[in-house]
Formats: sequence, structure tokens, C-alpha cells
Amino acid sequence: MGLLNIRERMNFNAMILEHYSLKALNTFHIDAKSRYFTIADDLTQLRAALEFAKSKNLPIFILGGGSNVLFTKDFKGLAIKNNIKGFDIVKETAEHVWIRIGAGEEWHEAVSRSIDLGYNGVENLSLIPGSVGAAPIQNIGAYGVELCDVFFSLEALEIDSGRLRTFNRGECEFGYRQSVFKNKYKGKFVIVSVTLQLSKVPAFNISYAALNAALQDTEVNSLTAKKISEAVIRIRRSKLPDPQEIGNAGSFFKNPVVDAKTVQEISAKYPDIPGHFDKEGNAKLSAAWLIERCGWKGKRMNDAGVHEKHSLVLVNYGSATGSEMKSLAEAIQDSVCRKFGISLEPEVNFI
Repeated sequence: MGLLNIRERMNFNAMILEHYSLKALNTFHIDAKSRYFTIADDLTQLRAALEFAKSKNLPIFILGGGSNVLFTKDFKGLAIKNNIKGFDIVKETAEHVWIRIGAGEEWHEAVSRSIDLGYNGVENLSLIPGSVGAAPIQNIGAYGVELCDVFFSLEALEIDSGRLRTFNRGECEFGYRQSVFKNKYKGKFVIVSVTLQLSKVPAFNISYAALNAALQDTEVNSLTAKKISEAVIRIRRSKLPDPQEIGNAGSFFKNPVVDAKTVQEISAKYPDIPGHFDKEGNAKLSAAWLIERCGWKGKRMNDAGVHEKHSLVLVNYGSATGSEMKSLAEAIQDSVCRKFGISLEPEVNFI
């Protein structure tokens, strides 16, 4: 592993490492290497790193928490660890507070800090792995709440021009695990901060069945964001493996959204299929249920496997390569498509 000192050339206090292993920086623990690697602690370092990549005509990959990526091969460009910090109250009224959070902050730590300060809205999103900067890209969600429900704006650095741009909620074009940064602006911006609009007035969402059941002994008038967060954490820990102990990226596939005709056809054959239905009869079906009914729960292909407690979680039991994890995912997609006629779309990004 080599080392380039580019402080003099680019006037910033950082190092660019060569042939750097990313194993400790992705939650699958895949031992892929990046041709170059650096950490950006602020905008100056980020701009300089982007200029370095441009000078060498290198592709760029921005690393947050590494919880939504599967490296299937070595990366031949510059991987930049976005480490921009910050947690600042920028506006406050009697009912709401606006908090600007650096993209390099850990998402769960930002959630916990918000709750400890007495603010509501993010409690259902507790213990989701990853960084704050990655949250709007994916429009993360859990237990009936999505990021877009508490999102106000974000700041992003345009890679080509080096200029900062502010995006409001509408401009982000949020959808189910979607945003403009996964589509027309993919690879064009680096998110540097996210501003959330949280509530000072308790207004909780416990409509999700598992969460409601976990809180059934809690009286409505004694509900707090802290209690809901603790219930969410208990549920997640009971079902999902800790990435520190076994390599995984949480839910690997999106829950498929299908039209009313498809729902009717599948329900006729599998009346017990779970899903969230709208008034038109369309549904968001359980990908975990589809995968389990295809016999994948607990199955292994060498060290690549499907978790024994949750079939939506693919795991690296130790020495699986990224290509082996990808092969497992493709085998699951193929069997679900053949059995149900439904195409599963990965949440995880393949590199």
C-alpha cells in the first residue's frame, strides 16, 4: 500500500492512500481494494480530493457508512470517505426545530441525539446503519416512517463545478427507496449536510403492526419518542444480525410494489401473502415472504448465505467475495421471478 502526500500540490491537510483495502469500511466486510483512497473532513478537503480525481481522470466513489454497498471487484478510482461532521440547530419555533447535520455523522447517533434533546419524528428510524449523507439518497424508511417525512433540505457539492447547491424536499423527488440522487443526478453530487425539521409536539406513528405490538403494554398518554426508539431497537436487534459480528447490509431487496391484477393473481394461489394495500388494490408485498416461500431462508452458498432469522438479509459468514454475494442475490431473484413472476430489485448498490 503506497502513500501520496498531496498537501503541497493541493493545499489541504490530507493523504491519498494507494491500493487501500475497504474491508473495514463496508458492512459486508468484503476485502475489495481501491486504487486510491482519502478521507474528507471538510469542504476544502472534499474539493481538493475531487480535483485530484479529475486531474488523473479517475472515477469517484463516495463512502458513507458502507452499509448499502456490495463491492464485487476492486475499485479502480478514488474512494472518498465523507467524514464531514456537524449537528447544529439552525431555526426554532414553538412547535418545530430545524437541525443541520453533517453528512459524515452516523445516522443512528444523530437520531439518538435528537431524541435526547426532546425532538420527535425520527424515532421510528432508529438503528438504521449508515451515514446521514446516505439517508436522502435512499430515502431510508422503517416502521411506517420515511426520511422524507422529516426532511427539510440538503446541501450538496456538484462534482463537475465544485459549487454548493441546496435541494428542498420537492427537488429531491423522493419515492420508495428513491431520490433524484439515484437517478438523473447519480454520481453528480456529494451530499455534505442534511437539514431535518423535527417536532417539539408529540405526534407518534405506531401504525406498523410489529411496532404497535411491541408497545401494547405502554399507555398512549405515556408514549415518548425515547420509548418508541427503544422498541424499534429491540425489534431490529431481535431480527437483524449485527454487521459488526456478521457481514450484512440489512435489507438486501426492496419490497416489490405490484398492481391490483398481479395482487389478485398471486393471492388466488397464495391467500396468506402479506402486503400493504392501497384503495386501488395495488400492494407493496413482503420480499422476505417471497424469498422464504422459495426456500431460501437459512440457505448458504459457501460463506454467502441468507440469514436464518430474516430472509431479506443476505450475510457474509466470513470469507465470501462480493461476486459470490452477487451470485446468491441473482439466484434468489431468479427463483422469485420463476415462482411468482415478480422481479426483486436490490436496495444495495453493486460496485
